[in-house]
Amino acid sequence: MLLDRPPKTKLALTDNAKRVLQKRYLRKDVRGRVVETPAQMLWRVARKIASVNARYGDRSTEREAREFYGIMARLEFLPNSPTLMNAGTPLQQLSACFVLPVEDSLDGIYDALKLQALIQQTGGGTGFSFSHLRPEGDVVRETGGVASGPVSFARVFDCSTDAIKQGGRRRGANMGILRYDHPDIVKFVDAKLAEGALKNFNVSVSVTDDFMRRAEHGQSFKLINPRTRKSEGVLNAERLLDRICENAWKSAEPGMVFVDRIERDNPTPKIGRLEATNPCAEQPLLPYEACNLGSINLTKCVRGSLGRARIDWKKLAYLVDTGVRFLDNVVDASVFPDRRITAVVRGNRKIGLGVMGFADALVLMGMPYDSKEALETAERIMKFVDEHAKETSIRIAEARGPFPNFSRSIYAKGDPIRNATRTTIAPTGTISMLADCSSGIEPLYSVYYTKNVLEGEHLSEINPYLVLLAKKRGFYSVKFVGSLRGRHTIRDMKGVPEDVRRLFVTAHDVTPERHVRMQAAFQKHTDNAVSKTINLPADSSARDVKNAYVLAWRLGCKGITVYREGTRLGQVITAGGVCEECGGTYATIEGAFVCKTCGDSGE
Repeated sequence: MLLDRPPKTKLALTDNAKRVLQKRYLRKDVRGRVVETPAQMLWRVARKIASVNARYGDRSTEREAREFYGIMARLEFLPNSPTLMNAGTPLQQLSACFVLPVEDSLDGIYDALKLQALIQQTGGGTGFSFSHLRPEGDVVRETGGVASGPVSFARVFDCSTDAIKQGGRRRGANMGILRYDHPDIVKFVDAKLAEGALKNFNVSVSVTDDFMRRAEHGQSFKLINPRTRKSEGVLNAERLLDRICENAWKSAEPGMVFVDRIERDNPTPKIGRLEATNPCAEQPLLPYEACNLGSINLTKCVRGSLGRARIDWKKLAYLVDTGVRFLDNVVDASVFPDRRITAVVRGNRKIGLGVMGFADALVLMGMPYDSKEALETAERIMKFVDEHAKETSIRIAEARGPFPNFSRSIYAKGDPIRNATRTTIAPTGTISMLADCSSGIEPLYSVYYTKNVLEGEHLSEINPYLVLLAKKRGFYSVKFVGSLRGRHTIRDMKGVPEDVRRLFVTAHDVTPERHVRMQAAFQKHTDNAVSKTINLPADSSARDVKNAYVLAWRLGCKGITVYREGTRLGQVITAGGVCEECGGTYATIEGAFVCKTCGDSGE
């Protein structure tokens, strides 16, 4: 019998983490009053996820509940937000990432719209490929009218999201994708140039390797009507790529999805093609598929003094093993709003274990983010995580069986494995705030920031590692703290030792090429995809955007998104927009539009 009270493990939560928990995660009564503590919330989650063991005749429920609680309470691992919000509640929808098909019929479109609303109400983010919809102006035989086209229907989905605030706690977010050879592709590429257009969507163009090669050589391609499969003209690939990059330079969108690269990693090609992703693009999924994510805090996996720490591989292996067991149980514990989703999710049992706190871990190890050593460390860490996640998944399959679609998967001739995918790099914006670490694999955004701790109360903070080094090296002072205000970088600061300036690399110090190479380093050993913002300075050109997009394709990334400093403030983009509460940047995080610094929802 599991105890009602959580184990006695002290939670080291920051004031800001407590505020975010109270606003979004802790259970409330009908009057909106908080009725659980952070420890009770984590115990609620741990108990529910561990209770799955009983279904398999496993008597380790109590031990595993304590284990799951421990890694969360020590902020070593946290699952995606819907799991924290909903596990152990009547709602019980625990996944953050969904892809829904949009079929070329009014019934199909509005079936997807209904599911979108149900999913976003429970805290999930939704992705759509609009590529199967007939183009604007095409014939509609049933009525004798003409079709509205993908962009018009995307607006319908956008308006629906406006009306649904996720579970009363999260702003809805979507990904809209269109193939490069759809007749409406130019309209789609331009769709977000108007201020406020599709504000609840990220948009990306799905391109093939053939398109990228044609763009390199200035060649044209045919536009194909998805209804008739007939050509409706031609476009020059290079000009379309230039238009995509010009718009991304102006407004941070559209991004690009490299669909052939994604499909090469499809573990179940006989079940379906991967045509769309979740809102932050780290999770390509089949139609009606969902995936639950969780991330390991890498700052808890290094040991040693500041600047000289090294990776604790034993600790990391333990967290990978426990994290995979936790996420596999989430597949069984989740209750989905549609039987088609349940069938695909349970058939493939995809999970997405990733990391957060990477930039902080590099500081602890004395490695500048934009160094060769950091790239090598990134690849080494993710290779370790990926290999150990696969080993654990194989062990679980020995006891509980492989995922049901195993015999129709790319693994069919090998060892039975429990999960069709195991690893994903998510943005972790909200859960990294809870864990008090840098988000995902992003560099530090700034070394000085202001947090909205409680309503009306702001707390200015400096990166704690910089404070420690400044005091240790003797350059900490009131004047030093004051000189940091409003700075995005300390590279040119006088009075700060050169090695310290070099170590505290921010997003603004990293060249676009280095951003892309870091994404590629993690992608090399990640089953699914990698969420990473390619930051560009305000004076960058559209050519710089194009260079980043082409490099991402060449290096094997599955997609790319850029953000040029100062563009499109306050809209749903992968990164960017200034928070009025604290001056931080907004991001689409685990399906929610929130400030990366203070957690404000932008409402």
